[in-house]
Amino acid sequence: MPARILMIVAMVLALTGHAGAQAPSPEALEAARNLVVTMKLADQYKAMLPTILLGIKPVLVQDRPEIERDYEAMAATVGDAYTPFYQAMVDRVAALYASAFTIDELHQIEAFYRTAVGQKLLEKVPALAQQREVVVQDISRKAADELKARLTDALRQKGHKL
Repeated sequence: MPARILMIVAMVLALTGHAGAQAPSPEALEAARNLVVTMKLADQYKAMLPTILLGIKPVLVQDRPEIERDYEAMAATVGDAYTPFYQAMVDRVAALYASAFTIDELHQIEAFYRTAVGQKLLEKVPALAQQREVVVQDISRKAADELKARLTDALRQKGHKL
């Protein structure tokens, strides 16, 4: 889940740097919005609210039980405040897709995601992304250990004391 959230946030942040690019056509935006709906990205963005609230909780609550009780009660009522941000994510990601693909390509991608295989991919991607992250971290750690050992050995052979 954290990897997916980081990816989504990175995509949204990347969009803010494209202000000078030509705006996609209304037709491209419509096709991209349809793709975003088919990919169920909107549902993923809505699901981020509890994670956001959990992230800001320690800052506001500060390990004070009396604040925590009130925070929990208030957190349940602030969902409406998230709506403009949620809509901005959907709109900007649609604009990203509309800028990256032609209208025909957007339709083809959406058609794929509407197939049984596309739906299965959408269903499996979150779990696969988590598993992929574990594999990447494990191999990266092993590679870093090996590289550190080799470089340490090479530096010692050059007379450096480490």
